[in-house]
Amino acid sequence: MESKKKFFLECYELGIIKFGRFTLKSGIESPFYVDLRPLASDPKILKRLANYLLDMLPLDNFDLICGVPYAALPMATAMSLESYLPLIIKRKEAKEHGTKKLIEGIYKKGQNCLLVEDVITSGKSLLETIPEIEDEGITVSDIVVVLDREQGGKELLEGKGYRVHTLFTISEVCKMLQEEEHLCDDDVLRINEFLRGNQITFKDAPRMTYEQKLDAAEHSVAKKLLETAIAKNSNLIASADVLTTQELLELADKIGPHIVALKTHIDIITDFDPDTTILPLKDLAVKHNFLLMEDRKFADIGYTQELQFSYGMYKISNWADFVTSHVIGGYESLDCFLNVGVVAILGMSSKGTLTDRNYHEHALKLAQDHPNVIGGVSQKQLPENLLLFTPGISLSDSGDGKGQQYHSPEHAIKNLRTDFIIVGRGIYKSDDAESAALQYKLAGWNAYLAETGKSAR
Repeated sequence: MESKKKFFLECYELGIIKFGRFTLKSGIESPFYVDLRPLASDPKILKRLANYLLDMLPLDNFDLICGVPYAALPMATAMSLESYLPLIIKRKEAKEHGTKKLIEGIYKKGQNCLLVEDVITSGKSLLETIPEIEDEGITVSDIVVVLDREQGGKELLEGKGYRVHTLFTISEVCKMLQEEEHLCDDDVLRINEFLRGNQITFKDAPRMTYEQKLDAAEHSVAKKLLETAIAKNSNLIASADVLTTQELLELADKIGPHIVALKTHIDIITDFDPDTTILPLKDLAVKHNFLLMEDRKFADIGYTQELQFSYGMYKISNWADFVTSHVIGGYESLDCFLNVGVVAILGMSSKGTLTDRNYHEHALKLAQDHPNVIGGVSQKQLPENLLLFTPGISLSDSGDGKGQQYHSPEHAIKNLRTDFIIVGRGIYKSDDAESAALQYKLAGWNAYLAETGKSAR
């Protein structure tokens, strides 16, 4: 931590923060003013800054890097040189001649871009920049910021599903400067009072409780799932990506008391048999009161999906309570799922996913309109009338090196407002699956209680 402090003090000598009385663009008078552009004039400091920022990140998750114009462009360039991540440049406005492009550089649709910002206040410039990048088919999941003014911008962005990594906060900076006697106690007090009185507030509707969602639910499966969550004090769905019937049944029996649903990929069971695989699994679901979610991810025309759903060796319609389906086949492709709930795939957690903002908007409208759909898989918030299922949940990891990107239970519940967390390897690959399931159950439920203001029973 001392080296980080020493680095900041060197940056401070370049005049990046001034204290006094400054009128901001918003018209508010601020006791401090931040301008990080002088850092670009010192190559050694710029290079060290790039490495500090890179050290905070899971670099395997990114294909590209982009700086918010203009102050962050030198930082993003230095980070590109240090990490070998290709740089793309976003213009403030598209040029009126030539290609008229807004995004310059070499990139492909589906790539994941790390966004670099110098200072975050309200988050407005980022919210303007991100859609323009995503309109090119590029995904933005993470933002790295040099200094957070702690006025609400970070929280706004995290509430919209983005991971925000900050090197310094203004509170941290003031403490370091106070220790070095660059600021007196009165200066720090005045800055803290300013921050408390100038928070950017966002009027999100209060989060609905499971009881409120149950009252509003129309689909029988949605009702059953919410009733199970309330009865078991759990919002945990466990993935059972195991290969044999014995592994599947043993896992279901161990973790059954802690989950609301068991998510299967039934076609990976190497010794599948309706009598020895499905019948005992259904008995365990009754014994431990959990639902069966077949993660089939249907993605075809309605006629073909109906055959896949009801026929063949798996006969999913005979045992699954709800299934996952892409909506790329259109509204009528979902009509075949009459006796189950459908969780629409609106977004995926893997690096390079093609489910960009445009796709998400169209898929969401379809999901809201279809009576068979109970919710969606998404990395962003959904309207309250749809249940949100969030995969890629981990208590420890940020990625697996194979494109999977993780969220913590707290992030998913608080910032994405998810209803049900989906955990795979964190449970079934654990040395003690039962203990791991209990740990995730408690983490998810406690996060829900904290967000709704409910008390534990």
